[in-house]
Parts: sequence; structure tokens; C-alpha cells
Amino acid sequence: MIYYKQASSPKELEQILSLQQKNLAKSLTVDELENEGFLTVEHSMDILQAMNEECGHIIALEDGEVIGYALCMHPKFANSIEVLKPMFVEINKAVAGKSNYMVMGQICVSKSHRGKGIFRNLYLTMKNKLPEGFDTIITEVDGKNKRSLSAHAAVGFQTLKVYLAGEKEWHLIELK
Repeated sequence: MIYYKQASSPKELEQILSLQQKNLAKSLTVDELENEGFLTVEHSMDILQAMNEECGHIIALEDGEVIGYALCMHPKFANSIEVLKPMFVEINKAVAGKSNYMVMGQICVSKSHRGKGIFRNLYLTMKNKLPEGFDTIITEVDGKNKRSLSAHAAVGFQTLKVYLAGEKEWHLIELK
């Protein structure tokens, strides 16, 4: 049975990092990149733990193992991960002064568990666990990650804006 909760132990955070390593773009074949989706950001344990202390990451567990996760990234971490700094600049332009949003810092479902509604349930759980006063989830998706763009659209995300950073096209999206 799969259940959803906020991460609460070092073991769960380690399992998040392990699943992340398996799904980073650098770890995948060209075919996997196109068909399975991919992760861009590689987190350190220190930043993952600090983010979790502010707002617990959402995890899907089966038999005590993390099989999916959605990272909660409070806006106060805007300057903590270099590759995400442009996203926060664009968020601030798009939402002009609003601060009632949580950034979903990364979402991943184990290959063996894809297509079973886990992605959707991670977001439902995240929405239900947002701190008081927060009502919106914002994230961005690499324009080349078609699987992720489709999955986010299917759960109700809408485009705030599309922008270029470096040599990548990013889709900044929100779920209210």
C-alpha cells in the first residue's frame, strides 16, 4: 500500500537523494530523457534538510521505501541553489509582491511506479500540507521535458510565463 506524508527522518531524506541520483539528466540515456522525463537540480543533504525543516517535503512510501517525492521550497531559499535563482527572479515578476506561494522544488516518481497516480497524489498532499496562509504552488519545467509538462498540465497547472535562462526554455507554472 502506498501512503503519503511529509518527510520526517534522515533515512527518508537519504532515499530522496538516492531516487534523485537515478533520475538526473546526467544519469539517463537519450531515450530515457525524451520518454521518461528527467531532473535538473542535484541537491545536497544540507540544503534538502534545511528546506525540509521549513516545510516538510512530500513523500510517497511503499513498504517503508520512498518511491516518489515533491520537494517543498519556501521562497526564503531563493538564493540557495544557483540554477534556480533565475526562476525566483521570474516568479517575483509574474506574481508581483505576492508571497503566499510555495515552490515545488522538484518532483520525481520511481520508474517502477509511474502511471499509477502517484504524481497527482504527491501534489494533492502538498496542497493539503501547505503552511497556513499559502495557497499556490509554483514550479518550473524545462521545455524539453515533455513528459513533465504534460503531467503538470493534467493535474491543473497553468502557465505563468515561458522564459529563457542560459540556453534553456523554462515554463513557469502554477497550481492554485
